[in-house]
Amino acid sequence: MSILTLFIIIPLLTIVGILFCKTDMQVKWVSVAGMGLQFINAIALILLFLAERRAGNIAEVLFVQDNLWYETLNIHFHVGVDGVSVAMIGLTSLVVFAGIFASWEIKDLHREFFTFLILLSSGVFGFFISLDLFTMFLFYELAVIPMYLLIGIWGSGPRHYSAMKLTLMLMGGSALIMLGLIGIYLNSAPNGGPLTWDIIKISKETLPMDMQRFLFPLLFVGFGVLGAMFPFHTWSPDGHASAPTAVSMLHAGVLMKLGGYGCYRVAVFLLPQAAHQVGWIFLILATIGVIYGAFGALWQKDLKYINAYSSVSHCGLVLFAILMFNQTAMNGAIMQMISHGIMTALFFALIGMIYGRTHTRYINEMGGLMKVMPFLSVAYVIAGLASLGLPGFSGFVAEMTIFVGAFQNADIFHRVVTIIAASSIVVTAVYILRVVGILLLGKIRNDEYEQLTDAKWYDKISVVSLILGITIIGVAPLWLSDMITGGLGPIVQKLLAAAPMMP
Repeated sequence: MSILTLFIIIPLLTIVGILFCKTDMQVKWVSVAGMGLQFINAIALILLFLAERRAGNIAEVLFVQDNLWYETLNIHFHVGVDGVSVAMIGLTSLVVFAGIFASWEIKDLHREFFTFLILLSSGVFGFFISLDLFTMFLFYELAVIPMYLLIGIWGSGPRHYSAMKLTLMLMGGSALIMLGLIGIYLNSAPNGGPLTWDIIKISKETLPMDMQRFLFPLLFVGFGVLGAMFPFHTWSPDGHASAPTAVSMLHAGVLMKLGGYGCYRVAVFLLPQAAHQVGWIFLILATIGVIYGAFGALWQKDLKYINAYSSVSHCGLVLFAILMFNQTAMNGAIMQMISHGIMTALFFALIGMIYGRTHTRYINEMGGLMKVMPFLSVAYVIAGLASLGLPGFSGFVAEMTIFVGAFQNADIFHRVVTIIAASSIVVTAVYILRVVGILLLGKIRNDEYEQLTDAKWYDKISVVSLILGITIIGVAPLWLSDMITGGLGPIVQKLLAAAPMMP
């Protein structure tokens, strides 16, 4: 059994442990123990992976486990990781661990809430380690479906509407993904031989060009829906606004990354010729999404909606960078997924903690919180500085890598969309500084806020762990960048080989 299988087994065993708990406090501590063990397992995986690479192991994927699952359709439980997968697993384990502590004060149905939350995380882990397209899709659905219950039962505001809208739009994307994956499977052996779902085997083949042109939009749009690609992003702000704190953290910090990862790992990697031919269409949509999300955040007054539209903009940068089809920009895309995942999880954790004390999310009803909640306020400032790309934090490293890589494309079209996308940095700075000024500085507008308490011990564990993440990456990014670069090698080589084939 590979170490990767533990990422599926540990959440399932944690859920079993939760079912035997007799009190709400036992449920919380079993969840902490399980996800803490998962976090330790992720750190061990990163260290083992880096040790293998330093030892000269140049295999495309490591820690492989391959078991035949369903012989008739040649479906395998096939798992393995490269540098990109390892980075995404590290992100997921950190956000889930922080999310458990951020949910400490949830009031109802503790057993059910933590069960669905951990079940969602097991689907995410399974998705990132899968090398079989069918197995990957199963884990994708496992990650998406619990969102309906988590928002519909434990959410706030128009939670039923938001949960239904999110679920229907993501299921629509799933339908497109399923059709695309079936199309790849049926064309996976163009030179004869058994059909396969194996990503590595399919990547060695060149699928028929007509089929690539048909399948690429299905897969890119299907995964792009979860990645909040314009104009299929409308589920995201409503879903974020109604979700409970930990669900918002996983939703924006991890779940939306499945979209970008799927666009990169499946659509672009397996259909590179079509990506070169029609990618410009999606590049325009991604650029629009970057600007639209930034201005959308500027106009909002609800803290969750501000962060939700900010996530649309930042996730748009991920798709934007992937579609630049060069090593530097794609490296920046993965760095952006990691950076934004930690940063937005921190934002939503802080928003949930502030809302739990003030009982409002509208910035024009708050002010002077720095005086009564200094810890949470300073943490919010740090999250804001990371979001606007201040050097020393992960956001700066990711965005600089993206724009430097994007400008390596010398043609006018790519240079123009790069300049347009880069202008979002200015808008981001405006809405971040505006919120910080209104929310934290000035006079306290409500006398009742004078009695507010600052962060409790479990809040501090959640917040500090996420701040450490964005700071470590911002100060010392080379280990992560080198790990990602190695994982991107095969896809960049395939894209370079595919480029001359354009008619």
